[in-house]
Amino acid sequence: MVSRRVAHGVALTALPLALLLSGCTPSGQGAARAAGDRFQEALRADDSGVACELLSDEARGNLEAASGRPCATALTGLELPNGSVSSLEVWGDNAQARLTSGVLFLAMFSTGWKVTAAGCEPRPDMPYDCTVEG
Repeated sequence: MVSRRVAHGVALTALPLALLLSGCTPSGQGAARAAGDRFQEALRADDSGVACELLSDEARGNLEAASGRPCATALTGLELPNGSVSSLEVWGDNAQARLTSGVLFLAMFSTGWKVTAAGCEPRPDMPYDCTVEG
């Protein structure tokens, strides 16, 4: 009887750990990195329409509200870093992509990974300063 309790305890402990780790699998990182790369490639190609599709609804809405222009027009007027993703960290449904210059933040939505903030620069002891954010 004691061994059965121990086995159940191990199973109950292992399950949450497995679920926690599954959010940070290489495949999750791959999908987040691909979204970041597509966004950066769209910026480099001056394809603001594709870049806008890769923004979260909130980030796109905030950009349009702040500029008073449609997303594609507003993005064209910004000087966002267009470098490649050099490293990526994923925490469950959120990710941070470090670029050769600047940082992107992404989140997982029902439609896939979307950019929630772009053109972000770190500030000592303060939140990132982002040009586009949701």
